[in-house]
Amino acid sequence: MDTDSSYLQGQLLIAMPQMSDPRFARTVIYMCAHSADGAMGLVINKPIGSLTFAELMDQMGIELGEIDDQIRVHFGGPVESSRGFVLHTTDYVQESTLVVNEEFALTATVDVLKSIADGSGPSKSILALGYAGWSPGQLDGEIQANGWLNVAADPELVFASANDDKWERALAKVGIDLSALSSLTGHA
Repeated sequence: MDTDSSYLQGQLLIAMPQMSDPRFARTVIYMCAHSADGAMGLVINKPIGSLTFAELMDQMGIELGEIDDQIRVHFGGPVESSRGFVLHTTDYVQESTLVVNEEFALTATVDVLKSIADGSGPSKSILALGYAGWSPGQLDGEIQANGWLNVAADPELVFASANDDKWERALAKVGIDLSALSSLTGHA
């Protein structure tokens, strides 16, 4: 793991109000990886309303055990949108799991879905289809152009079931009052 503090692995990336790309407007992204080679993260506040976890498991032929059906499927980003990624707590780690830090891990195998379905998976998780990816230097340029803010990630915010206010709550963690920020946008 790269320890350079300029890299945002394990942080939340928060879209600024003027974000023009509709795929990322008002998004909060958990940064799974960030290095000189590029960056990868998952949008954590955009559920896919038309697809439930139970329906996805049924489509994949995975039988559900006695689990809480509050698991929501999220739009993780525009890259590889048919591929599933599970961001989760570190109480579940397999050989293929990327442990981001002490609190967060990422697994992108069918095994983690089967474990969640049968109740033996991580205690908290987000299932995302697709991811957000940046080529070397691309994210740094977007940050310098005031497209993104970043703040330390915390499990309470990341795994919160309410997605409607995650963006506002993430901005508040940075100490930004959205009403004050919005009124300043576009003024020199």
